[in-house]
Amino acid sequence: MEYVIEMLNIRKEFPGVIANDDITVQLKKGEIHALLGENGAGKSTLMNILFGLYEQDRGSIKVDGKEVEVSNPNVATDLGIGMVHQHFMLVDTFSVTENIILGSEPSDFGVIDIKKAEKEVQELSDTYGLRVDPTAKIRDISVGMQQRVEILKTLYRGANVLIFDEPTAVLTPQEINELMEIMRALIREGKSIILITHKLKEIMQVCDRCTVIRRGKGVGTVNVSETNVNELASLMVGREVVFKTDKTPAEPKETVLEIKDLVVKDSRKFDIVKGLDLNVRAGEIVGIAGVDGNGQSELIEAITGLRDVDKGEILLTGQDITHFNPRQVTESGVGHIPQDRHRHGLVLQYTVAENIVLQTYYHKPYSKNAILNFKEIDKKARELIDEYDVRTPGPQTLAGSLSGGNQQKVIIGREIDRSPDLLIAAQPTRGLDVGAIEFIHRRLIEERDKGRAVILMSFELDEILNVSDRIAVMFDGQIIDIVKPEETTEQELGLLMAGSEKAVTSEDE
Repeated sequence: MEYVIEMLNIRKEFPGVIANDDITVQLKKGEIHALLGENGAGKSTLMNILFGLYEQDRGSIKVDGKEVEVSNPNVATDLGIGMVHQHFMLVDTFSVTENIILGSEPSDFGVIDIKKAEKEVQELSDTYGLRVDPTAKIRDISVGMQQRVEILKTLYRGANVLIFDEPTAVLTPQEINELMEIMRALIREGKSIILITHKLKEIMQVCDRCTVIRRGKGVGTVNVSETNVNELASLMVGREVVFKTDKTPAEPKETVLEIKDLVVKDSRKFDIVKGLDLNVRAGEIVGIAGVDGNGQSELIEAITGLRDVDKGEILLTGQDITHFNPRQVTESGVGHIPQDRHRHGLVLQYTVAENIVLQTYYHKPYSKNAILNFKEIDKKARELIDEYDVRTPGPQTLAGSLSGGNQQKVIIGREIDRSPDLLIAAQPTRGLDVGAIEFIHRRLIEERDKGRAVILMSFELDEILNVSDRIAVMFDGQIIDIVKPEETTEQELGLLMAGSEKAVTSEDE
């Protein structure tokens, strides 16, 4: 049998949106098949239909050549289909094994045999090279390990077809490479994989074939060995995409941000930022590179007033803002594109228009004598929706119903529109497609060229190298080096991020 899964002419409509318009995807046995598309193109909807979370309005699904009705996830599981979700579905206080067996516990006369389950989990983990400790608590293991638990959960239930939904969005570069190895091991053991992604490098690295979806329609399926990154990008976006952002050399002027001997504690009251110094000048982009967990997020939260400063000073254009609250920081001239757009960037239950004036609603022309002027708010929202190409039915749409990329455009539009002296962009393109990434990089460079100071914090090394004028490398709560992108490589940066004093070049080896 050539195809293990066939989704033929699938259509799915939601109120006002055709999410899938007559899409066909065919998965061969033993292949890694990419499903590529922009944010909101309909990839996840299609896979949620295959996993039984949604029901298609039209079209058919075949498993091993037989037509099937996948009415719910239990049916999908019985058919050998497993899904590794983007947002993990794990119980923090349970052990790895308890999470894996949840809902299908092995028992003798109603008593769960946890030792037997742990042994089975260990065997599965060894077979696929997952290196997971069956007895560890979920809350004590890294995000990458939690993802492996999700993979084990599907294997434990007998999955032959695994759907990975944007699996690398939350992983470090090293964890991404490890995941690719795990995928290859799964294929060697006879599994078949569908990978939902918009990261072109990953498709070229690990996939056999790729089906492209654009605005709900299938554009076609290509053999990865016969295509390239540029061709895939233009299939996905419908135009040519520029990967290397054009920019003139920076002309930095006066210092806008000055940080002296900064100490910040993490949630467990340990020092996570340890006596850090940093200057950022008007007209430059300073990239902050580092492996997640080395204090970058806490540094950004300290500057923006979201986290208390234990010791040290933060000066913005000479003014001490060390102990300001978030509104005072904003009013002083800081724009913040936060790392977690749902927690700190948007109020998902508010409309797009309300989110656009979150920091300015109490100023004219949006209010007078504490009464909101909805006409002006609506007008501003329409302006930014047009300027930033936010794909939304209108300003009154709830922010929570937009795709991730469009939510991000709302935040970026709002923050840049306020013309801050210092613009902080933390993970601004996480989970976005190449078209949206290109747009955001261009806007950051435009802000720099207008004389703003910009901080870019990202775990994507190619983004840091592409956009920054100087790169500050963080390790263990300190900046251990500042390098110029044109004078370094991804490999050197990676070594610095791992705490190496001197990056080893290939000639040294």
